[in-house]
Amino acid sequence: MPLIPRATDSRKNSRSRKARLGVPIAAGASLALVGGVLLWSPAKEADASPAAAARAGFTAVAAGDIAEQCTASSSSCKHPKTAALVKQINPSFVMTMGDNQYDDARLKDFQKYYDKTWGAFKSKTRPVPGNHESYDPAGAFKGYKSYFGSVAYPDGESYYSFDQGNWHFIALDSNKFDDDEQIDWLKDDLAANTKKCVAAYWHHPLFSSGEHGNDPVGRPVWKLLQANKAELVLNGHDHHYERFAPQNADGKADANGIVEVLGGMGGANPYDIEEVQPNSQKRLTDTFGVVKLNFTDTGFSWNLVGTDGSTKDTSPSYSCR
Repeated sequence: MPLIPRATDSRKNSRSRKARLGVPIAAGASLALVGGVLLWSPAKEADASPAAAARAGFTAVAAGDIAEQCTASSSSCKHPKTAALVKQINPSFVMTMGDNQYDDARLKDFQKYYDKTWGAFKSKTRPVPGNHESYDPAGAFKGYKSYFGSVAYPDGESYYSFDQGNWHFIALDSNKFDDDEQIDWLKDDLAANTKKCVAAYWHHPLFSSGEHGNDPVGRPVWKLLQANKAELVLNGHDHHYERFAPQNADGKADANGIVEVLGGMGGANPYDIEEVQPNSQKRLTDTFGVVKLNFTDTGFSWNLVGTDGSTKDTSPSYSCR
């Protein structure tokens, strides 16, 4: 897909001039105005009025922790089934939140497993690396970088941003949250953003009720995002589904905070819920599926869709700040 240059920044730091990926907008979603409240309507139920068309949105899919070393020939293999959901939903783009390939994320494993299922959407996938991408005997992240190439490294780094509609999406590498260059780039990227709504995604969640639990490595990033009015964070790492009410970086409920969705149920073995965290609203384990995100020019909502095709959870509707 073509790169869309960022507007010129007077600062000389080259990190501030990273390109954003342009993603084509897919038709097929709108809003209905009911009692003064905007309600999401999928394509087949869309209001055809001009006012509804002006508020048209787009759909994306997100999941992390995806391709175990198994194929569709095994009935217990889950990533072919989650990939089938992505094909059915046909989103504008796909966000993967790390640990895309297990266990050592070698190039040959990407080619043998991930590529046979989720690889069908490679051209419109916007991945980030997890910790398993670093477990490569050929060198940390070598298989990940070789497989995804410029899709994952559009400007030579493992973090990047792109726009769609009225949204700005930021893909971050949580393996490098101690990297000053990435933090400086994020500050510049947020300062240059002109979109009303902001979402970010990375692998290690700041908040999780699962086996790995909370990972404070993301706290400084969360603070930066909230200070710049970001609405949504997507994570993986723990192999379950969880959604949180808006909160700040210290885990305190905050109406002006960020909503976190943990979507580590793309195909890897599920983890137990260990310690329920404050502001956790819904938790599901032993449930494989994808997060279907519904974006509009002014807000968002999502559904967790299971591999049986049924909706396992429906979020509240949120407005951009």
